[in-house]
Formats: sequence, C-alpha cells, structure tokens
Amino acid sequence: QVQVVESGGGLVQAGGSLRLSCTASGSISSINAMGWHRQGPGNQRELVATVTSGGDRNLKDSVKGRFTISRDNAKNTVYLQMNSLKPEDTAIYYCNADVRLTNRIGTFRYWGQGTQVTVSS
Repeated sequence: QVQVVESGGGLVQAGGSLRLSCTASGSISSINAMGWHRQGPGNQRELVATVTSGGDRNLKDSVKGRFTISRDNAKNTVYLQMNSLKPEDTAIYYCNADVRLTNRIGTFRYWGQGTQVTVSS
C-alpha cells in the first residue's frame, strides 16, 4: 500500500556532510509526522529527528546544531542534512512516515529499508 524509500547514505570522513532523502508513495491520503531513526552497531534503534506536516521539528540533543530535518509536503519527502559528522553517528538510518491511507481509517507507520551511514575517523 505504501512504499518508503531512503537514499543518500555512504562513507564520509569525520567533519564531513551527507544529505539523506526519503520519499513515501502509494495509497496516501495525507502524512502526519515523518522522521529519521538510527541503529548503530550493538545499539537499539533511536530517534534522531522528526517533523510534522505543519513544520514542527524535534531533534535528538546530540545532533542539534549539526543535523537539520526538512520536508516537502507536496513530494511526500523528508530530508536529513547532516553536517560535522562524527564516528559515533555511524549507523543504519531508517525513515518513517505516519500515513493516513485512502482506503482505511487510522494512521499507520511505515518504515524504509534503511540506508547505511559510515563516518571514519
């Protein structure tokens, strides 16, 4: 019903930048929040950043001042601009979209397949 596809991961040196993109498509009536989570080696998945359809943003303390989340509602796309990357940012980054479907009542969370971000020291 809904597909969520991320792109933009890769290998970068410490201090470098990457921009992640995520687009949701399918039987979408509207999307509430979109966001990014990450799971590093041996760690649990953690919330990195979210943005609502109205533009309200929430970021994990450790990425404030370095990461920026933005959204294009017309394209059902969310972006994560990551600057001043650190080795501890190394993780698989997962996008989520909280979707209202065209053919079903309720809001449902869909996840992307994940994109690897590796920061070398």
